[in-house]
Amino acid sequence: MAIVDVKTEITGNVWKIVVGVGDSIEEDGAILILESMKMEIPVAAPEDGRLVEILVAEGDTVTEGTVVARIEA
Repeated sequence: MAIVDVKTEITGNVWKIVVGVGDSIEEDGAILILESMKMEIPVAAPEDGRLVEILVAEGDTVTEGTVVARIEA
């Protein structure tokens, strides 16, 4: 099994974390929701796997390219 980093595509605030560590996630399934310019943008899993680590908390500010989670694929 490989560990895959999940990165943000935009700068924003972590509005809500949708899944928890240990949960299974499907490709393109939302892991967390970012708020940017009053829009809610999901950060999706790049492939199927199990969430092994979340590196941010609700309310954190992230920039484009920030690793926010890791998936065991």
